[in-house]
Amino acid sequence: MQEIKENIPLAPLTTFQIGGAAKYFVEARTNEDIQEAVEYAQKRDIRFVILSGGSNVLIPDEGLNALVIHIVSDAHAFSDNVLHAEAGCNLLELIKEASEKDLGGWEKLAGIPGSIGGAVRGNAGAFGSEIKDFVTSVQAFNVDTKQSRGFVQPYMNFAYRDSFFKHHPEWVITSVTLELQQSPYEKSAALIAETIAEREKRHLQNVRAAGSFFMNPVASAEIVALFEREKNVQSRESRVPAGWLIEKVGMKGACVGGACASEQHPNYLVNVNSATATDVLALAANIKKAVSDAYGIRLQEEAALFPSLTE
Repeated sequence: MQEIKENIPLAPLTTFQIGGAAKYFVEARTNEDIQEAVEYAQKRDIRFVILSGGSNVLIPDEGLNALVIHIVSDAHAFSDNVLHAEAGCNLLELIKEASEKDLGGWEKLAGIPGSIGGAVRGNAGAFGSEIKDFVTSVQAFNVDTKQSRGFVQPYMNFAYRDSFFKHHPEWVITSVTLELQQSPYEKSAALIAETIAEREKRHLQNVRAAGSFFMNPVASAEIVALFEREKNVQSRESRVPAGWLIEKVGMKGACVGGACASEQHPNYLVNVNSATATDVLALAANIKKAVSDAYGIRLQEEAALFPSLTE
């Protein structure tokens, strides 16, 4: 097992750049590292938290009174059109490397921050594409039984920003296998560049945010119809964009302390000026109340809000 360290700042390991320190911290570079770190914590009755790419998470200001297991595994291999990647691999780097091997199909996911393991856990998606469309199997480790096993479709229960692993945190994703499509490098690289350019235009790239903070909610037929008329876009699964709702209730650009709802993409709550986790949570609460009061819709966080674990 890697060295257990103490009082390690966590903010630099997250895309939000917010949060306090981990009381205990260890990097896990292999599956064995993950298992040994979990057993280390359990034997000493220390709580543990799994952290990977650092997107879609909000660390509390007081930090975590726990062992933070930081998954940094990055081994991966291509075989024909199949990619096998360990959970800590960076999603964008995998997409770019696949394109160099004339493999693609998932270019619309380019620029989504974080690791492949995190992307699978939350069924990450953008521009009409989702990671579930490419995943064929997942290897995971059960922290309670110490069992490792493989999962295949449809037993991963993928849904909108959801999967089996979100509802069963005892299963930690350790590696992912994906099936990609043949795609000439020039075509794939151009689509990656186009996707990232679109994200930059919407101010989604290289900002201090967790990614989309709220999931797009299912709405009534009346609200769906209003959205479709205004945007001339067809709703998927009777969902409307959380960002559209936030703008409709006048919360675009709203701030609490150093946290603001982006003027360009209101569903991005951005750390614009040394924001604290308290600022973000207060802003999120204000947005949820405004949307609920106006439309009767309860927004649900997409970002994982770690409890303080201070007791």
